[in-house]
Amino acid sequence: MNNYYTYAYLREDRTPYYIGKGKDNRAYVKKHTVSLPPKDRIILLKQNLTEEEAFKHEKYMIAVFGRKDFGTGILYNRTNGGEGNSGLVHSEEAKDKMRVAAKQRVYTDKDKIAMSERNKRMRRWCGEDNPALKMKGKKLEKPFSEEHKRKLSESQRGNQKHKGHKHSEEAKEKMRQKALEREAMKRQQKSW
Repeated sequence: MNNYYTYAYLREDRTPYYIGKGKDNRAYVKKHTVSLPPKDRIILLKQNLTEEEAFKHEKYMIAVFGRKDFGTGILYNRTNGGEGNSGLVHSEEAKDKMRVAAKQRVYTDKDKIAMSERNKRMRRWCGEDNPALKMKGKKLEKPFSEEHKRKLSESQRGNQKHKGHKHSEEAKEKMRQKALEREAMKRQQKSW
């Protein structure tokens, strides 16, 4: 099927720093060895390719621009492209081999400490120990003083006060249009 494509991540000066091959929304997800640029700096190079054609084009483009790690170019790619396992499903035999290998793996004390620390960090950021959630809870526990509320109420935005400020019909229409544009962009990205 011809549902693969090649893509490039661009720097602010519009030069590529990463070339990839993808399917569906691959170009727009964070599962890369490089950071994801803003969506306006992600371009699709070639579309409607077979997987083999996409691999060949990826390999060609990486060769053209060169890799930084080899000192031959400007890309942060860690391979020359042309490899990967799209939609790979392991056989039961392969899964069994992986299970056996995992059970036989021996961890040093240093490995165990590192894994423990990583798990603690994950629990901290994913669970109730998340510092942001703790701060939110503290804010809820300690209400603002009347003095603080008054200062917030009197704070200015430019020359206009927040309190009682009404948007003009023109401003409301602009906000509606922007919201519709954002919705359309979200729908378009989901269709990938």
